Amino acid sequence: MQPPQPLRGIIPPLVTPLRDRDTLDTAGLERLVEHLISGGVSGLFILGTTGEGPSLSYRLRRELVQLACKFANNRVPVLTGITDTSFTESVNLARHAADCGATHVVTSAPYYFPAAPPEMLEYVQDLVAEMPLPLFLYNMPGLTKVSFELDLVRRALDMPGICGVKDSSCDMIYFHRLIEVARQRADWSVLVGPEELTAEAVLLGGHGGINGGANLHPRLYVDMYHAAAAQDLQRTRELHAQVMSLAGAIYTVGRHKSAIIKGIKCALSLTGVCEDHMAEPFHRFREPERALMRERLKAIGLLA
Repeated sequence: MQPPQPLRGIIPPLVTPLRDRDTLDTAGLERLVEHLISGGVSGLFILGTTGEGPSLSYRLRRELVQLACKFANNRVPVLTGITDTSFTESVNLARHAADCGATHVVTSAPYYFPAAPPEMLEYVQDLVAEMPLPLFLYNMPGLTKVSFELDLVRRALDMPGICGVKDSSCDMIYFHRLIEVARQRADWSVLVGPEELTAEAVLLGGHGGINGGANLHPRLYVDMYHAAAAQDLQRTRELHAQVMSLAGAIYTVGRHKSAIIKGIKCALSLTGVCEDHMAEPFHRFREPERALMRERLKAIGLLA
C-alpha cells in the first residue's frame, strides 16, 4: 500500500439519493457529485451517517460505491464508509471499494455490542491488516456508544494503514488532543464532522470538515475552510455566520434526530438536485415540512 497523501479541505458526507427504500436515484447521484465537485470540494465521503450507510442493503451499498466512483472519475478522492456490525462485511465492502476506484475507507466502532478499549484496539489492528486502502477512524460515540479513545489513537500512529481521524463527538477538548497526537504523523488528517465547529477546528490546526450542509452549498463551506486555513479571521467570521444560518434553516424543520438528514435531502430535492426518499425506518418530510423548508431556503437565498 502506498503512503496516503494527507487530505485537506471540505469533504462532504454525501446523502444517498433514493427513489424508494432500496432503489438508488442514479441521475440524482450524478447531479449531486457534479454539484459538489464544481463547488470545489476536496473529496467525497459516501456511506457515512449522512448517507444512511448502516440502513442500506449490502446490494445498494455496492451499487452506490461503484456509481459514485464512476461519476467522480478520479477527479477527487472518494472515501467509503465500511462501518458494520460484521467484521467480514466491512472487509468485503472495503475490497469492493478498492476494486471500484475508491481511495480511502472509513470506519466507526461496531455499533451493537459496545467494545471495551482493549477489544477496540484488537478490532482496529485486525481490520487494518485486511484493508486494501488507507483507513480513517470515525469517532461517532453519540451513535456507536463507543469512542476511539486517545490511547488507541496514539497506538494507531504505529499502524501505517491508518491515515487519520474524523471526529463527530462535538467534544472540542478531545479534538484538540487529536491535533496534538496527529502532529507526529505528517501524512495524517484530522477532520471535524459538525459544521458549526469547522471554522474553529481549522483555525486551531484541524485539516478540514466532513460537513453535511456542504451537500447543499459546497462553495460556502469550501470558502470558509480556505479563510480559516489562511487565518483570515474577519472573513472566517463572516462565512461561519452564513454556515450557522444555513444549518439553522435546514436542520430545525423536523422534531427528531433524523431531521438533520431529512432536512438536507428535502433541501436538495427542492433545489432540483436529487430525490429525497429515506431508508427505513425513516420517511421524507411531508408537505407541511416541505413548505416550511421552501420558505427557509428562499429566506437564505438558496431558492428563488
